[in-house]
Amino acid sequence: MTPARFRLSVLLAATLGLAACSKPSPDAAKVQPGPPSSAAGSSGTVTLETVEQRASYGIGYDVGMNVAARSGLEVDQKALTAGLADAFSRTESRITQAEMQQAFATLQERMSQVTAAAAETNLKASTAFMEANKSKAGIQTTASGLQYEIISSGSGAKPAPNNTVEVHYHGTLVDGTVFDSSVQRGETIEFPVTRVIPGWVEALQLMSVGDKWRLFIPPALGYGANAAGKIPPNSALIFEVDLIGIK
Repeated sequence: MTPARFRLSVLLAATLGLAACSKPSPDAAKVQPGPPSSAAGSSGTVTLETVEQRASYGIGYDVGMNVAARSGLEVDQKALTAGLADAFSRTESRITQAEMQQAFATLQERMSQVTAAAAETNLKASTAFMEANKSKAGIQTTASGLQYEIISSGSGAKPAPNNTVEVHYHGTLVDGTVFDSSVQRGETIEFPVTRVIPGWVEALQLMSVGDKWRLFIPPALGYGANAAGKIPPNSALIFEVDLIGIK
């Protein structure tokens, strides 16, 4: 089985595991509650009363969201539905394994090309943003390229690499798109200093408890060329970080 086919085929299993074991991420697509007994969509009206029915719908919805979020991946919904139906009924595949593998390989290549093009465009935009931002009043730049602005100052201790910290934060892209925010969730978060992106690791050790800073993180100190949830590849990131305490 090719890597591309494997990734697509394990979405069903991964969905069950994530749904059962993970706390919902603020990046995750939200499913608005609907009528308790039925739902209407492109497949018509279905009954969603039993645990099995709701779990089945949840699997399908999560898989659909995962597929829809993949740049460059176009899916024919009728063909997808036919594949699921044939698999569940143990019907012989309508195409050969070789044809499947070729199709997955071609799709993977298309997705890689789209991602690479987006990464290149975003890197240029992020570099231009960071270059322009560093000359603004109040912006300080470290040797690594991290930029920060002090919003308010505290007088507490500075975290060490082996500490766990409690923070409030609000993360956006340079266009203002919110991709993650403990502030919006209304609860602080705790994590080890060294278990976050490099820009945060550096900034946290410069801050004192009680500080509130605005961080401007270049792609190299963020997620680099990898997409992460709502964060496109090679994105510069902006965080407002309030260091609440050291645990």
